[in-house]
Amino acid sequence: MVEGGISKADKTEFTECWSAVWRTPYIMKLALSAGIGGFLFGYDTGVISGALLYIREDFKDVDRKTWLQETIVSMAVAGAIFGAATGGWLNDKFGRKLSILIADGLFFAGALVMAIAPAPWVIIVGRIFVGLGVGMASMTAPLYISEASPHKIRGALVSMNGLLITGGQFLSYLINLAFTDTRRAKCHRGFDEMKLMATRFFSLSKLIFGLSQVKGTWRWMLGIAGLPAVVQFLLMLFLPESPRWLYRKGKVDESRDIIAKIYPAEEVENEMLAMKKSVEEEKEIEGSIGSSTFTQIKKAFGSTTCRRALYAGICVQVAQQFVGINTVMYYSPTIMQFAGIASNKTAVALSLITSGLNAVGSIVSMAFVDRYGRRRLMIISMVGIISCLIVLSVVFFQASAHAPAISGTETAHFGNNTCTAYASAPNPASWNCMKCLAKEAECGFCSNTNLYAPGACIAKTDALAGACKAEKRVWYTKGCPSKFGFLAVVFLALYIIVYSPGMGTVPWIVNSEIYPLRFRGVGGGLAAVSNWTSNLIVSLTFLTLTEHLGSSGTFLLFAGFSFLGLIAIFFLVPETKGMQFEEVEKLLQKGYSPFRKNSSSTKEISDHTK
Repeated sequence: MVEGGISKADKTEFTECWSAVWRTPYIMKLALSAGIGGFLFGYDTGVISGALLYIREDFKDVDRKTWLQETIVSMAVAGAIFGAATGGWLNDKFGRKLSILIADGLFFAGALVMAIAPAPWVIIVGRIFVGLGVGMASMTAPLYISEASPHKIRGALVSMNGLLITGGQFLSYLINLAFTDTRRAKCHRGFDEMKLMATRFFSLSKLIFGLSQVKGTWRWMLGIAGLPAVVQFLLMLFLPESPRWLYRKGKVDESRDIIAKIYPAEEVENEMLAMKKSVEEEKEIEGSIGSSTFTQIKKAFGSTTCRRALYAGICVQVAQQFVGINTVMYYSPTIMQFAGIASNKTAVALSLITSGLNAVGSIVSMAFVDRYGRRRLMIISMVGIISCLIVLSVVFFQASAHAPAISGTETAHFGNNTCTAYASAPNPASWNCMKCLAKEAECGFCSNTNLYAPGACIAKTDALAGACKAEKRVWYTKGCPSKFGFLAVVFLALYIIVYSPGMGTVPWIVNSEIYPLRFRGVGGGLAAVSNWTSNLIVSLTFLTLTEHLGSSGTFLLFAGFSFLGLIAIFFLVPETKGMQFEEVEKLLQKGYSPFRKNSSSTKEISDHTK
């Protein structure tokens, strides 16, 4: 977004966005091209959930070791922390465009490494590369879009980046499901060509890297992410730098040319004058705060206005992660298995529902974020999230309490393959399916032909899994047969519905517009780092938490974190709907209180900017 143009918050409408881009398609061209970074962000978030099911099958160490599964998932997040940290500096030093190009290179390199990985540690290396790109894209894409958008439609266009994130997640689940089909069935018409291209790609990889065998559905799932990165790289080569960054670097004519393509001719001079004043003030202040990142961070927290902005920006980013959303996105098929869905294909297919609803929620956010405001959407979203998490906790508790018992007769049916822990237990009659699948036992549960009747607790081996399935029984290793499983699917879907329009997209919008101009790069970087650090903590501990607290206790814990986040948002985050950057800065200078009417102060600020 660029400065200038007087607007009142209550007249910023979603329809304004479509009319503006209809009159000026160039705006949408910039936003969509930069938004591919958001699409890649979403694809990587979603694809690992399905890929992990098959990585576990190809690498038994991964299946046996929970920490290795968590590491494969979370190392992308660890890479994103460093990507976000360096992204703020790169954005300010070399511009938004170059930052996006570097992120694309990292995406492509990471996808290639994962696709040809001969061992779990190579997958982890590839995940780190992808994470670096994700971290840079997570802050650069919305920043570029916001600075290349008229302020009246800024919120809707930044929300479009959120839509592309969720669209990437949805596509990743579709691809997961498609490759799941091909693992055990013939390809459908139209899919053969993609499979042939992938086969040629992996054959070339084998030749180059000397791999004797490159196989696996998950390789295709992870490797295909390199294609959108190439597309964005090529598009960005022909697009301009952010007009704000160009003006700040003294390239006034280039900045004017871009603004002329974004705004009506009669508004261009007002925009240039407003930006000139803003940049001059920014440079004057920066002369006293220094240029090193450490100095800027110190000065950012030393500025009352920026400190208040950081409290709000970091608050919403941390809250976004600690509601547990990425446990659903990273581990969705696994959660479905916890709910009693044994089939990989069915678990991935049901996960597609949550991803699709996430995408729909982003569209809802685009429609309402500039009409009803950022703060209101987040508060409503958090209330809904807390309610769904509490219900999910109850559902998983009931599923565990009513798990099928272990039958000695059914177990003996499989000969001398009884689970060792069950056979040596002092009171095996008290065992049920959940105890059989506990980490301490490390066994599998073969259901009765009557799914909910007592079943067999036997050793967890591929041979016994095959023997169980050969008798038309269901083999469980992650969750147990449950009549409550459908409720888990329903409330996971409701959780996504209430999360996506509010906490899904709004925190990124808030962080693209709340910081004083002189601290925008470092402020956005700190907020993105806080987001990815929180993401790392959640993704690195989820499976471990479920082992120690159970699924029920884990979701209840997230409900508690969400309640704390709701309180923090209520007290720390002001409404920024339809406000120019200068208006937001002056609002923060005055200080925000949820118990004080801010309408008069907002009008005063608007009059001042006139």
